[in-house]
Amino acid sequence: MSKRATKPRSAVETRAVVAKRTSTKRTSKISVKAAKKVSATRTVAKAGKKASKTEAKKTAARKSASKKTAMKKTSRKSAVKSSSPNSTQPVLLSGGNPQIAKGYGDAPVQAYIAAMPGWKRNIGRALDELVVRTVPGVHKAVKWNSPLYGIEGQGWFLSLHCFTHYVKVAFFRGASLRPVPPGASKHKDVRYLDIREDDEIDEAQLRSWVKQASELPGEKM
Repeated sequence: MSKRATKPRSAVETRAVVAKRTSTKRTSKISVKAAKKVSATRTVAKAGKKASKTEAKKTAARKSASKKTAMKKTSRKSAVKSSSPNSTQPVLLSGGNPQIAKGYGDAPVQAYIAAMPGWKRNIGRALDELVVRTVPGVHKAVKWNSPLYGIEGQGWFLSLHCFTHYVKVAFFRGASLRPVPPGASKHKDVRYLDIREDDEIDEAQLRSWVKQASELPGEKM
């Protein structure tokens, strides 16, 4: 079989083929460069998004930390305020005894009674009213977180104090009362009466003790 003769290309055709190939190569190079630019742009965009998320997390963490710090400061301020003598709710010390600033007159005594916890408040109120009825013009004060009752110029004859399970009434000249109140003391002149929640108070006897105590020389404090 005879080979088919190839017609030689003219100079014009040769230049056209070379131009086409050159154009194809340029187009290929441009496409590669464009692809690289697109890839680089996407990489930068991803890095930017990642950085933004990281910064957002850091910002959120800072805000959360600031909020917790603010809450702790507020909590500390509230705690300090609640322990302040000017707080509307006095601090209860050991045994539930109210912490009341030292003061003279009826006001600090009423503040103490109002702060007595639970059933003890009713006991405090009843004792205060009994003393006022029994000893007209009685002088009052709060010292060492205890209400005191006395006679002007003669000293104090009685005090109250809250303990966990009872309210203690102290007669500073209790050893001279008749009959002698039941609670002994390390001080020879002092006697106590402990009143518990379910105790029945002998009001007549208690009034008699208060009356007798108010007529004896009081304790200087």
